[in-house]
Amino acid sequence: MGEPTAEHLTATQRAALQAELTELEGPRRRAVVQAIKTAREHGDLSENFEYHAAKNEQGLLEARIRTLRARLDNSVLVDESTREAGKVGIGSLVEIEDDDGGRMSIEISNVSGTGTASPESPLGRALLGQAEGDAVEVDAPGGSWSARIVAVTQP
Repeated sequence: MGEPTAEHLTATQRAALQAELTELEGPRRRAVVQAIKTAREHGDLSENFEYHAAKNEQGLLEARIRTLRARLDNSVLVDESTREAGKVGIGSLVEIEDDDGGRMSIEISNVSGTGTASPESPLGRALLGQAEGDAVEVDAPGGSWSARIVAVTQP
């Protein structure tokens, strides 16, 4: 198993991951520990559904915490001041228009969420480094499609 690859994050994206980690390590972890304690008080653990559910939730929580820590530890902060105006980079908000006139706004981000595209995704790869007015070809698993970059903004 090799070294983890560095994720490029804007300061805002890194802050979002850090906020999630803080929530998980604080209030969420305390809530799970309390749920396990309460379930233990109900007696026989072998048939105690609440106990097993709480332990499972604890395992998922700790796995997510490890993942977030690794992502943050291996992240590289993007210097947004050096990005060329009008060019798509990590953190850019991009408005595109497909061949049918449908428009979509996407943020290029390693932090998933509604309205985001990973730089490693077919759409992200097609957009990175392009500029307003450029036509791009997106080679997606469901088939290729074309789009034109209408606008690129940096938040």
